[in-house]
Amino acid sequence: MSERKVLNKYYPPDFDPSKIPKLKLPKDRQYVVRLMAPFNMRCKTCGEYIYKGKKFNARKETVQNELYMGLPIFRFYIKCTRCLAEITFKTDPENTDYAMEHGATRNFQAEKLIEEEEKRLQTEREEEELNNPMKVLENRTKDSKMEMEVLENLQELKELNQRQAQVDFESMIDQYRELEKREREREKEEDERETKEMLECALIKRLRDSDSEEEESNTVPEQQSKTDKPTDILTSDKSTDTQGATKKMKMESWERSVGTLSGGVALGSLVRKKPAAALNKLAPVAAPVPPSSKSDSTGCPNAAKPTNMQSRSSSLSLLGAYSDSDSNESE
Repeated sequence: MSERKVLNKYYPPDFDPSKIPKLKLPKDRQYVVRLMAPFNMRCKTCGEYIYKGKKFNARKETVQNELYMGLPIFRFYIKCTRCLAEITFKTDPENTDYAMEHGATRNFQAEKLIEEEEKRLQTEREEEELNNPMKVLENRTKDSKMEMEVLENLQELKELNQRQAQVDFESMIDQYRELEKREREREKEEDERETKEMLECALIKRLRDSDSEEEESNTVPEQQSKTDKPTDILTSDKSTDTQGATKKMKMESWERSVGTLSGGVALGSLVRKKPAAALNKLAPVAAPVPPSSKSDSTGCPNAAKPTNMQSRSSSLSLLGAYSDSDSNESE
């Protein structure tokens, strides 16, 4: 197995290559090759389009009695993909291309036809100039006239484009600079106007503040003149109102916490009065008050006026009578 991969094989010393029999193969032998269509073509039998690059299993053979500078020319046989008709084309080494033989027509070869026509005219002209010198002169004058016409046409086209365009770069630059200048001036004017407005606003605000300060300074001495005495504040309407409000609030809080004692109805429900006989029986006899030597300016003695002690003793006696009412009833 390793011998089939070597490059050189063993030849014995008595090897004679002339003794090897040669195979007699035909010169137009065909080989099966895989290729792609070299150009767009259309089948003549069914009209099927075969596009460039489509792959085929083709047969290749060498064209007999046709050489180009010693290079052989090969012919290829393919079949149409629709009707299986045979199509043949061969190599064209002169033009580095392929040439269609039969079975189909080549498409999109207008450019190639034009090139071939130009090439044919060029060869005919060269043959004419080779044998006729006057023809050479005529062709040269014709070529110079053609060149002049082409140059004139180009110049006319350039002038037409310039007339239609009418672009002056200098004027464009000047306009752009003028526009920039106007923009800068406008921005400067706007900045000046804004600063002026801000200064005016600040000045107006300052004047208003100074006016308010003057009014306050004028109102303070008037108030001081109205309340020259310290006690006038207490007697003013505001002080009285505030004092009355605070007193009222204190009374309301006291009544909520302790209750009201000024109501006669509530006391009447709680206390019962004794009869008049019991009050006369239990009431103590008041001690006689000694006469005082001092008298009022009117001549009335001081004993005529009830003193605080007398009123207090009478109120206490009344309270004692009321307190003994329960005990007497129980007896």
